[in-house]
Amino acid sequence: MTNPNKVTLKEKIGYGLGDAASSMFWKLFGMYLMIFYTDVFGIPAAVVGTMFLVTRIWDSIIDPLVGVAADRTRTRWGRFRPYILFLAVPFGIIGVLTFTTPDLGMTGKIIYAYATYSLMMMFYSMINVPYASLLGVMTDQTNTRTELSSYRMIFAFAGSILVLVLVDPLVRFFGRTGGETAGWHYASMVFAAIAIVFFLCTFFWTRERVKPIREEKNSFGEDIGDLFRNRPWWILFVAGVGALVFNSIRDGAAAYYFKYYVEYSGGEINIFKTSMSLTTIYLVLGQAANILGIIIAVPVSRRIGKKLTFFGAMSLSALLSVLFYFIGKGDILTMMSMQILISMCAGAIFPLLWSMYADTADWSELTTGRRATGLIFSSSSMSQKLGWTLGGALTGWLLGFYGFKANVAQGESALHGIRMMLSLLPAAGAALGAVFISMYPLSENKLHEIRDKLKAMRHEQL
Repeated sequence: MTNPNKVTLKEKIGYGLGDAASSMFWKLFGMYLMIFYTDVFGIPAAVVGTMFLVTRIWDSIIDPLVGVAADRTRTRWGRFRPYILFLAVPFGIIGVLTFTTPDLGMTGKIIYAYATYSLMMMFYSMINVPYASLLGVMTDQTNTRTELSSYRMIFAFAGSILVLVLVDPLVRFFGRTGGETAGWHYASMVFAAIAIVFFLCTFFWTRERVKPIREEKNSFGEDIGDLFRNRPWWILFVAGVGALVFNSIRDGAAAYYFKYYVEYSGGEINIFKTSMSLTTIYLVLGQAANILGIIIAVPVSRRIGKKLTFFGAMSLSALLSVLFYFIGKGDILTMMSMQILISMCAGAIFPLLWSMYADTADWSELTTGRRATGLIFSSSSMSQKLGWTLGGALTGWLLGFYGFKANVAQGESALHGIRMMLSLLPAAGAALGAVFISMYPLSENKLHEIRDKLKAMRHEQL
């Protein structure tokens, strides 16, 4: 007889597909939206930079509001799954509109870009925050949460690889008759259609099982107060920011590193009769290695615990990043090998991070008597975006500080700075994560104790 409380393989895959959907557009935004706005739509780079700052601040405000709303949602499908069902199609439509280029004057283009990108970020929060929160109510088993989180991260990086591999061929294919603007428009339609299907699979293949110990409606102020007093959550918040700064600086500086420091045969090599840039190879290898790290994280964390696994991965990431500084500009094989090792360590972090956020929701419910899964995950999502925003801003600020000038031979200071941005500077972010996670108080034994107490309290409510 099937156990209705057991999370099935189909359900794990369904949950993972949701982040594959989100990550496709996240990767499009992170890697291609800037150059799309400047080189395809024709908006000045400075205007785009300001727009990114303004919209990301707005997006950060939206996240906790969505989380609080989701916590108060009551439907026959649960609290979080309805958002995935009803927002999947609008998410895809806004995604296509973001990569659409209407024939407008400069002012009209800027207004259109602000409107579509702001809407896209808003819809991203409205579907992604409930999706992330779903992890906390699919099961109360801490090891199963780590498995679900690992499926999520594997599918997320798989979605990113899908974009990295397909976006250029799709843009070229669809742009043969209508030019680059048509290429981006129709390529985004392909990714939007895939994302919608993936989100619907998440809705239909998952279940919400964990119920709060009581259903009373507490105020927004009480929820915020509970969050501020949640010490384990604060520790994860800072550790997560450090991990995202680590990743975003390395990713943001990669193209500069290979274009201006390595300068390897025009920056391209042939693989399987296809010309690929070193930057693309480096990034794709990193995404693939992230997946390996996620796979390894599950058995390792079961053996030594989430906290120690997280600490070890962050510490090793910092050490390897320091060693990356000493790689010679012609030693491509060593660069790619180190990228694989560093990315495996970095990949192991993220399934642990989201699983541990779910654990902090349990800790908060036990200590306060109120469950605010949506608020905790939305605020945690905000920390991820904060790390991403800080990393992106630091990339630009550091390039300026070291005297970088576009499309010219770089001086020694700029080259030194670019090398630092692939090594010592992200190592500092990883070290920050390691220091804070060493203070995390929820051991595996403590988590089992929390789960048993919550089960007993829920039983008393029946």
